[in-house]
Amino acid sequence: MFSLGKLKLRSNLFLSPLAGYTNLPFRLVIREIGGVDLCTTDLVNARSLLEKNPKAIKLIETNEADSPLSVQLFGGVPEEMRDAAAYLESVGMSSVDVNMGCPVPKVTKTGGGASMMTELPKTQALIRAMTDAISIPVTAKMRLGWDEKNLTAPDLAKALQDAGVAAIFVHGRTRAQGFDGTVNLDGIRKVVEAVDSIPVIGNGDVTTVEAARVMIEKTGCAGVSVGRGAFYNPWIFSHISDYLKTGKTPPEPTFEERIRVLRRHYELMVEVFGEDRGSVTFRKVAPWYAKRFGPVKPFNQAIVRINSPTDFEHVLGEYLEWRKQFTDDDGELLPSYQLSPMIASFMQEEDEHRKTQRKIISVPKGPIEVW
Repeated sequence: MFSLGKLKLRSNLFLSPLAGYTNLPFRLVIREIGGVDLCTTDLVNARSLLEKNPKAIKLIETNEADSPLSVQLFGGVPEEMRDAAAYLESVGMSSVDVNMGCPVPKVTKTGGGASMMTELPKTQALIRAMTDAISIPVTAKMRLGWDEKNLTAPDLAKALQDAGVAAIFVHGRTRAQGFDGTVNLDGIRKVVEAVDSIPVIGNGDVTTVEAARVMIEKTGCAGVSVGRGAFYNPWIFSHISDYLKTGKTPPEPTFEERIRVLRRHYELMVEVFGEDRGSVTFRKVAPWYAKRFGPVKPFNQAIVRINSPTDFEHVLGEYLEWRKQFTDDDGELLPSYQLSPMIASFMQEEDEHRKTQRKIISVPKGPIEVW
């Protein structure tokens, strides 16, 4: 059992928010696979939520199967953040997460995101106003600092602990790094050491079960939060959970299982967003699944034009037939087409001989209105 304040959880593994991707269909997909408990929505503008902006309301859409759920808020006006948190509690959300890590200018210029790491007293007061106003947990997602010369995360973590946050989620990069460079495990460890009564959850480049183990062991963090790694591999939570319990690395999902979940994800997209928008939204999701399909160029070229379930099944059917030329009689990829394993940036020292094989997970392009 893992606790965020009064909230009792079955797992110390968390889905990180990423604009345009951690919507209801994706959260349901990974919940069905297992291993995760608390998931977080896309980041939501507090003011837009209070104004009942339809886009903001859609971002927090949920159902009974999508629980427990945290909503990530951003904004720099204390009263708006407080009132938005109170609204979220009133509609049954399990937790509220405050974004202090987003490096995107559209977020930071509002006084939200990573800019909150540069003004500790102001940020502490904003958080205290929220924790005083609601009874559900308030958590904070931060980076190590604005840049390498301003690694404020440990001091900020202390200030937020005093302000009543239930947990700290820390991405092991600075705002200046964005998603480039190596995740700094020592930086995460210093945040862990800075607090004494709340859990710190590590984040950044957790793309394999081994990466999760190393992050936990080297930083002392109480759990890990996975973002891009989950879009690449929705099974990652289930696999990490099994690995931490048994010490054995679970086998990769079969190609058939990958296709089953791909279909399920598309089905949920259409169910939640409707045929038109669901199909368009899925165009940017399918290529993430395809990263582990082997040769895939025709699929990626065709899937970005689908407009209906009929289109989807036609593209998938043609691809399955085309792919056979690269597989053996059992449907497994021939040796020359098999894929190299992922290696997290902070695992290079542990696995130097595979350095040239390392695969980078790029930051997916989010909706224009957010990024």
